[in-house]
Amino acid sequence: MAGPHENLEHAEHAQHAAHEGGHNKQIALIISVLALFLAFSETFGKSAQTAALNFQIEGSNLWNFFQAKNIRRTAIIVASESAKIDLTTTSDETKKALIAKQIEEWTKTAARYQSEPEAGGGKGEGTRELSRRALEMEKDRDLQLNKYHNFEFASAAFQIGIVLCSAAVITNMVVLAWAAIAVGLIGVMFVTTGFVLPTFVHDVLHFVEGLFSSGGGAHH
Repeated sequence: MAGPHENLEHAEHAQHAAHEGGHNKQIALIISVLALFLAFSETFGKSAQTAALNFQIEGSNLWNFFQAKNIRRTAIIVASESAKIDLTTTSDETKKALIAKQIEEWTKTAARYQSEPEAGGGKGEGTRELSRRALEMEKDRDLQLNKYHNFEFASAAFQIGIVLCSAAVITNMVVLAWAAIAVGLIGVMFVTTGFVLPTFVHDVLHFVEGLFSSGGGAHH
């Protein structure tokens, strides 16, 4: 992430370019625009990163809750099965009635631990609901991470564009300014995909990886 020092440097580059002759005023404008887009992409990236961290924490908490309830449910099922054995071996009718009542209560409790859709404000706090909620949090986390990666790529593109503009000022090579604009447009594309198709880059990388993997397997 670019900090205040880097942003100040970008402003200085634009100011120096504006004081020069030739095409440097136009280059100064390009630097300013790229720096503006860089600030936006950095802000969006930081927001997505924070959201991903929050979803990760919430998902971990839900999985911990799930494990705790699952352990309790398993303990109750084991106790219930043991009580069923005792029920078949005792001849005392009073004791049988007590054991049967206890088994019934344990069965209800185990069922409640497995599914309790009305708990947690209607979100559900049984193992079934907790696992579903945790998986949803992981999906939200992955989505935010994909957004973050898009914004990071965009920031890198804008920074490269600013460097190219600075080089154009020093060398008086206008082609570098055009290259900066092209790289900046790539950065805009990454910002756009971060909002519209956040999984696009991830999917493309997986597709390319699959092509290389398939090619390697066929070669062997």
